Amino acid sequence: MNKVNVAILGATGAVGQELLEILLERQFPINSLKLLASPRSAGRELEFNGQKFVIEAVSAESFKDVDIAFFCAGGSVSQEWAQVATNAGAVVIDNTSAFRMDPNVPLVVPEVNGEAALNHQGIIANPNCSTIIMAMALKPIYNAVGIKRVVVSTYQAVSGAGNPAMDELKAQVLAYANDDEIKAEVFRYQILFNLIPHIDVADEAGYTKEEWKMINETKKIFGDDNIQITATTVRVPVMRSHSESINIETQEKLTVEQCKEILAKAPGIKVLDDLANYEYPMPLYTSGDDYVWVGRIREDLTVENGLNIWVVADQIRKGAALNAVQIGEYLLPHLR
Repeated sequence: MNKVNVAILGATGAVGQELLEILLERQFPINSLKLLASPRSAGRELEFNGQKFVIEAVSAESFKDVDIAFFCAGGSVSQEWAQVATNAGAVVIDNTSAFRMDPNVPLVVPEVNGEAALNHQGIIANPNCSTIIMAMALKPIYNAVGIKRVVVSTYQAVSGAGNPAMDELKAQVLAYANDDEIKAEVFRYQILFNLIPHIDVADEAGYTKEEWKMINETKKIFGDDNIQITATTVRVPVMRSHSESINIETQEKLTVEQCKEILAKAPGIKVLDDLANYEYPMPLYTSGDDYVWVGRIREDLTVENGLNIWVVADQIRKGAALNAVQIGEYLLPHLR
């Protein structure tokens, strides 16, 4: 396989750091690597595969001869630099919300709709982390019996809000242990021993942007606007791995055993469901893992074709960095 020239914009952030680890783990065929960031972070050194790289301030010259550019520095940064990168000949795999709902930009989860990545015009969008996790669990069921309606409640780790949020939770743990004042700066409220049912800004209908992302992005990924989806997103005092309680009303009947069998065969999914022996997915044991884990599979006895499932995955890996790298892998045979 031919090696490619890679750039990472946002290399110093949580997702950028994870990207580097995954590129190395999966032996992504890199010919040259550029690590890019804001001028504030320029000059720092990062190590990759035993070699030290100096972080460059992103500029109009940064994307010359780059084949794949991973963007993970925030929506406004992507909007400013994505077209610059594509004009230079790079394919941008964007991990922000900047282009997700653009009808000309494919929104891709490789195990779900990987072929959509080939219809790009220079930019491919990585979905929201919670959307990726849900789409992975829903698509095998959707393919088997169709889906009419989804009700999802998320339990989202603080790492979804970046490194400062993780630092804040750690600081609050230490403050509590030392009987010091607990300070909340990243989140409006203390997150330690608390749940915050409010992620991103809300609209007049009372839904937050995070909730609309899950609704609208899932419909786009599935290519089906008829699925009825409602979401409630909640921040929880967990360091890594998002959890989701998903209630599904299917078009046709699917038994619990059939559901388990379908999910167990699906790529990227692991079923862990043995309630009698206390075995089910939990954030503590899925952090650092590449799979989407599904358990607590049971019938919803209140509707004719209802299922409940519990889904957990490391949202920095499969929900962000790994999904982006997998898109890159999907593109490799088709690059110039």
